[in-house]
Amino acid sequence: MKKLICCLLFGALAVVMNANEASATSDINKTFIAKYNVKEPKTDSEKALSALAAKAKCNVCHIGKKKKDRNEFGQAIAKLVDKDEMKALKSAKKTEELTKMITDALNKVEKEKNKAGKTFGELIKAGKLPGGEPK
Repeated sequence: MKKLICCLLFGALAVVMNANEASATSDINKTFIAKYNVKEPKTDSEKALSALAAKAKCNVCHIGKKKKDRNEFGQAIAKLVDKDEMKALKSAKKTEELTKMITDALNKVEKEKNKAGKTFGELIKAGKLPGGEPK
């Protein structure tokens, strides 16, 4: 009986720890959606980006199934956003600071070029996913 209780407690702890990390990084996705009018697109390029982002979901920044595997856009964002700082802001309920930090990172990344020589901002304005189509 003690083993069962210990297993359940460790399982619950693992779920809580992973949920915290996922919710912190989902703030990047939420900020991306808000910044680029993905929820309420008005222009044709916003509508195209919205459709692609809805299909790609986490793969706007990631490739594959592991969260550590990022596309070019995700790698650029990861260089600018400190995961521990995000977690600290999230747990302190400093939503405005967290959103500002992510928005600042997105603004900087827009100016960076991908391997093909296009800036991420150009791709977004053209209605394309900045990290390319998910595979």
